[in-house]
Amino acid sequence: MAEHPPYPVGLRLTGRRVVVLGGGQVAQRRLPALIRAGADIHLVSPEATPSVEAMADAGEITWHRRPYAEGDLADAWYALIATSDPDANTAASAEAEAHRVWCVRSDDADQATAWTPATGHSEGVTVAVLTTDARGRDPRHTAAVRDAVVEGLRDGTLVAPHHRTRTAGVALVGGGPGDPDLITVRGRRLLAEADVVIADRLGPRDLLAELPPHVEVIDAAKIPYGRFMAQEAINDALIEHAKQGKAVVRLKGGDPYVFGRGMEELHALTEAGIPCTVVPGISSSISVPGAAGIPVTHRGVAHEFTVVSGHVAPDDERSLVDWPSLAKLTGTLVILMGVDKIGRIAETLVAHGKSPDTPVALVQEGTTAAQRRVDATLATVGETVVAQDVKPPAVIVIGDVVAVGPDGTAA
Repeated sequence: MAEHPPYPVGLRLTGRRVVVLGGGQVAQRRLPALIRAGADIHLVSPEATPSVEAMADAGEITWHRRPYAEGDLADAWYALIATSDPDANTAASAEAEAHRVWCVRSDDADQATAWTPATGHSEGVTVAVLTTDARGRDPRHTAAVRDAVVEGLRDGTLVAPHHRTRTAGVALVGGGPGDPDLITVRGRRLLAEADVVIADRLGPRDLLAELPPHVEVIDAAKIPYGRFMAQEAINDALIEHAKQGKAVVRLKGGDPYVFGRGMEELHALTEAGIPCTVVPGISSSISVPGAAGIPVTHRGVAHEFTVVSGHVAPDDERSLVDWPSLAKLTGTLVILMGVDKIGRIAETLVAHGKSPDTPVALVQEGTTAAQRRVDATLATVGETVVAQDVKPPAVIVIGDVVAVGPDGTAA
């Protein structure tokens, strides 16, 4: 007789008794999903892995420290049989059949009444994949299909249109340091669903080319030393488009709250009654040094790092930075937006006690194809920036970590 395919269904197990036989690796992989489902989980096993034992200690499951016994499945709604004893598995499977309990067997799927699909999740959607051809059942292929679908949903390459009414609003999305692969999966998905994108120059520009033709892209044009779109105008544009019922993404470089004026935009949206979601991004203060081979901390070299905005010079009355205190720190100093001020910053640090020989690295266009690294010291960095024609955006790293080589020792 021809093999019939399984009938896919989603089990609602909240508060319902689920019995898991065996506390090994299979249980360790399957228990978290059952816990998330809110099931009343009873583990029957003389032993368990440390991770499974931790679940029991946390009260997430009830552990009966003994082998399987007849009657364990009598009141269960669902059973996972995964012991190392084939006879116990067969007996438990027969009991499940007798009591009409849906039962999964890790050792013999053909003798089970249910199969566990390869599952994944993305923003309220559960993807479950089953192999229906018994002759070619390949769990690796099933998992690969699952991964491809989930990854497509997460990164926006697989877009499922929303047919129900969407709530208009704004997402402040941190785009990361520049490499389009370094945006978060949530940020990329929101981009794929946007009607309007208001983008900074420092955002991952390559992602804009992937947007559908109907998406309106507005260049915030906050270019250093050149034209700029006033912050008030950006706020007004966000509010205007959101009030038109559109899904708006404000695409920013790095993280919205690391010198990105994200809170200013959030305040404006809140005052206008516009719902706003903030999606953190990978800050260039950490990622760009890492991409250039510089750890901002390293054992025995630096136990702390400090991130400072350098867009205001140390002698400017508007400066909020305590430069004398920074000069006394022994850790790493990371300066953003400080290329044109680095000469005066270096002089200030040296004047307050920092060694002139302290290593400095300037990483221009970090994580992009145009990335380059220029090395100097506090004594020479002012003239080096001019001689090497270093331009923003560039992340400046000051400290002994600059000289740490790939082998973990100072150069």
